[in-house]
Amino acid sequence: MEDVKNNSGQNLGIAALITAIITFVLAVIPCVGLIAVIPGIIAIILASVGLSQASRSNAPKGILIASLIIGVIASLISVSQVFVATKIAKNADKWPNEIQNIVKEVQDDVVKDLEDANISIKIESNGEKVEINASTQNKEKEQKLEALEGVDTLKNDTIQQKK
Repeated sequence: MEDVKNNSGQNLGIAALITAIITFVLAVIPCVGLIAVIPGIIAIILASVGLSQASRSNAPKGILIASLIIGVIASLISVSQVFVATKIAKNADKWPNEIQNIVKEVQDDVVKDLEDANISIKIESNGEKVEINASTQNKEKEQKLEALEGVDTLKNDTIQQKK
């Protein structure tokens, strides 16, 4: 006598597999993964009921086991996102200050880089060359200019104030 295999539980297995795949796709999407718990539970229930039917009638269980495993893994991923979201929410009150500090540091770095900037433009046209050099370090140039002129800045300031 041959064992006759029945297809009992296979429809539930296919439904559970589709639901488990949808659950997995939803579970790996950040923030959306939180809602994947519901279809995950549905996939696990469908696969469990299908397995019990398949066990009674000696039907194939491959799809049912696969859908159960995918459903459980997807549900665990989804639940783990709940913990991640909770951790983020606990630290959310610290973020504005940290973000302000980071923005301030970036601003300071940009301002410092602009203060230290040196610009050099070279233009060549028909054998003629023009070169323009500019720097934001004006204090150095002012001191060089005053040294060349031989003018003391303190005397210059007091003369202007007397007028």
